[in-house]
Amino acid sequence: MSLSDDGGYGGDGHRGPETGQTRTRLPDSGVDPYGPGRRPRSGLSSRNLITVVGVIVLLLAAIAFANRGGSGSTGSDTSGDSPKNAPGPARPTTPTGTKPVTTKNGGIAAGFPKTEQGAQSAAANYVVALSGNGMYASNRRDAIVDAVYTPAAAKARKDSLRKVYTDPKFLGRIGLKANGTAPDGTTFVSRANPVGTKTEKFKDGTAEVAVWYSLLFGIAGQGSQNPVAESWYTSTIQLQWVNGDWKVAGFTQKDGPAPVGGDQTASTAKDMSKAVQGFGGLTYAR
Repeated sequence: MSLSDDGGYGGDGHRGPETGQTRTRLPDSGVDPYGPGRRPRSGLSSRNLITVVGVIVLLLAAIAFANRGGSGSTGSDTSGDSPKNAPGPARPTTPTGTKPVTTKNGGIAAGFPKTEQGAQSAAANYVVALSGNGMYASNRRDAIVDAVYTPAAAKARKDSLRKVYTDPKFLGRIGLKANGTAPDGTTFVSRANPVGTKTEKFKDGTAEVAVWYSLLFGIAGQGSQNPVAESWYTSTIQLQWVNGDWKVAGFTQKDGPAPVGGDQTASTAKDMSKAVQGFGGLTYAR
């Protein structure tokens, strides 16, 4: 018995040999069911291919947009050889690699170049000199003033500085003897440590440079009533180019910026004295 509408007999191509057996006719698929098996598809249909290509295009567009937005590029040439990408001016606290000066005047760095960097280097070194304990010794103070200040400013400042640094009340308040020295068995510490410099003005042989620094100040020793403490200041130095070097014409000072104190344990008076005596100063240069 056949399920086909023609009784399964006749030349339909699905009938087997004349054996008298009834055969079931399969739905017409256009291929011989007894022939070779259908080959798997080796490619995508045109509709699927278009879908895949569309997804890839969208992904590439999204990546390109993200890269452009995150890099901050404006579409200009970014090749390493482009002059537009040459290194710009150094930031205020960034070293430039310029070698420090090799000459000194009264033990203080001298011979700075007539450049913005030279002015910054001079200002940093002059802050160290004017903040040091040498200012409390009469025989050293005048030499420091002559080496750092312009001739006109030095003449005007010597008398006023002498009055300050020889005032018995002032010296007693900071723990020094009347002659400006520390009590026996103790060490007087007054050392500035520049952190960075910034040019405020620079024109025609004059400059104004701000120096940010910490200052270690006090008496290191057993029983000191004025232990060494750290303070932070910013001094703005007015400089003039005089006789081939930068010289101080005047300055102003203000507190800070001061960071939050750390949680380190304070060193003993003995360790502080050894450190001050054992570690020398530096020549500061941009």
